[in-house]
Amino acid sequence: MFSPRGELRGAILAGVLLAIGWVARAVSDGAWASVPVWASLGIGLVYGGRAAFDALRSGAFNIDVLMVLGAVFAAIVGHPDEGALLLFLFVLAGALEELAMQRTEREVRALSALMPTQAIVWRGGEWLEAEPETLEIGERVKVRPGERVPADARVVLGSTSMDQATLTGESVPREVGVGETIYAGTINVENPIECEVIRRASESSVQKVLDLVLTAREQREPVQRAIDRISQPYAVGVTIVSVVVAAVWMLVLGRDWRDASYTAITFLIVCSPCALVIATPTATLAAIARGASSGVLFKGGQTIERLARVRAVCFDKTGTLTVGRPRLEAVMPVGWSDPDALLAVASALEQESTHPIAAAVRDGAAARGVASATLKSVTHEAGRGMAGMVGGVRVRLGSYPHTEEIIPVCLRANTRETLERIRSHGRIGIVVAGEGAEGVERTAAPEHAGGAAVLVLRDAVRPGAKRLVTHLHEMGVRPVKMLTGDNRTTASFVAKELGLDEFEAELMPADKLRLVHEIKERLAREGNERASRRGGVAVIGDGVNDAPALAAADVSVAIGSIGSDAALETADIVLLNDDLSAVGWAIELARRARRTVAVNLVFALSVIVAMGVATLVGSAIGRRVPLGIGVLAHEGGTLLVVANSLRLLIGPAFRAGRVSEPRAETEYESATAAA
Repeated sequence: MFSPRGELRGAILAGVLLAIGWVARAVSDGAWASVPVWASLGIGLVYGGRAAFDALRSGAFNIDVLMVLGAVFAAIVGHPDEGALLLFLFVLAGALEELAMQRTEREVRALSALMPTQAIVWRGGEWLEAEPETLEIGERVKVRPGERVPADARVVLGSTSMDQATLTGESVPREVGVGETIYAGTINVENPIECEVIRRASESSVQKVLDLVLTAREQREPVQRAIDRISQPYAVGVTIVSVVVAAVWMLVLGRDWRDASYTAITFLIVCSPCALVIATPTATLAAIARGASSGVLFKGGQTIERLARVRAVCFDKTGTLTVGRPRLEAVMPVGWSDPDALLAVASALEQESTHPIAAAVRDGAAARGVASATLKSVTHEAGRGMAGMVGGVRVRLGSYPHTEEIIPVCLRANTRETLERIRSHGRIGIVVAGEGAEGVERTAAPEHAGGAAVLVLRDAVRPGAKRLVTHLHEMGVRPVKMLTGDNRTTASFVAKELGLDEFEAELMPADKLRLVHEIKERLAREGNERASRRGGVAVIGDGVNDAPALAAADVSVAIGSIGSDAALETADIVLLNDDLSAVGWAIELARRARRTVAVNLVFALSVIVAMGVATLVGSAIGRRVPLGIGVLAHEGGTLLVVANSLRLLIGPAFRAGRVSEPRAETEYESATAAA
């Protein structure tokens, strides 16, 4: 009965009875004609009175109390129809507001609908159906084509494509194979696979995302917190002023008590802050819901407010502006060196390393059909590289100083020149060298592993990065700056490729923190000179590294972090897909939300002031505003504010593009052939 739909049905019934009463009064003067009106008023008091009683019981004197007082006093002074109209519209508006809020909640809670209702798990020597909540870490589950993944898991058998669109906004299915992580709620679109559970269903990424967004709904923007603080004093103040108006109209203007009370009641109703109170939370919740449905998670209204005011952006490079997964593009031999032999040595030296570059070397060798050499006495020198023995011959991999000793003297200058040429094109170059012995023992490669070669690796620019920089400039966000610990040459190439305004390279975490503070101080100075430049700094990183800079930012954004607990916990905004252009979409959404809040507040205040003045002035000069007009203005304004906020749910959703792998360029293949 008291659910939003129950209130809506009650309001409709009250409205029908009120309409019947008006028609009955128009055709008859009998006492029976007032019965439908009083019945309508009674229904309104059931719903409105319950809300008012709950408020008073909790020690609050709010809008619900004001509306019930207004309706009761209207009936006392001989206007039960207008009191019934007030409660009819008040209950109707409240029901519609609740339904509107439920719609935005459904956008958020659609995440929970991603969770499957059953899982196929290997237990007791057979495949059984079970509830996902019962799955334990380490259990083996089967996911057939068309089924949802029951819990975060790691693929142990088979390969397939996973549809993550509902969760991350990525429009193209992600290819997964053995060893890769898949997430609860995503859909298997191709082949059956078997997986090992790595998190319980209650701890899955999608559940954490849902908890995050639901928590964000409870946070308030500064404007909303201010309104919340003054709403009760305001309601008390309006009540007191209404009593004063009644007293002045009777004692000073000489009006009878009915006329004075009528004016005071109208003033009480038109000055009630319904639209003002609902102006911010409806817009904020709609923006949070819109973001969540597109894979952009805002941690509350404060985050939206700060993002809308961003005027400068700082990026980390590796893993943010770039994919963070280097790929071997080419092997450039120096002099007479055998590239396949040296690649086999490099793959063997990197066999036990977990570094991304090591993975790129191993994957590159496997893709070229080059098997690893057989090594002995492998050692690692921090910050320099790897060393080992192949058939009694020394081999090394790493920086040029680390390998120089075993590179033939006649090849050293050529090796340095090759490295410089590679780095000037924004690539990563590492050197692999052998002392030049013949007959190195290995498989499926030529026999000669001496000399030196430069392995060319590239960390590709992340999809959407260049488009984002252009978009930020169009929105007036400057500077767009890169802060990286990488070498200056590589950083310069990436900055030029993306069209960044500024970049700083070879930075320590403390340097990044200092530079973020410098940009904030610069914006503060510009803000003092020009109000249009007031704003904050956003720092965009991977959610784990660059913690000092992220903490110092006005708003921090983690990118591509559906599986990162650290990102979900530390960043103000989390992007669940790898497409950087989502940042620009999020800023636009935040700015739309801020404009919506501003329009709502201006409209709500304008209605209150205009109707309040009109009520007092009109009554004073003998042309009083009908109570029904005041009611329509008050409740109509509230509904218009809600409708304006819901427009945020209508705008275009963000859909991520496919994260493409970097493609080897023919420039290096040609150079290799020429060498």
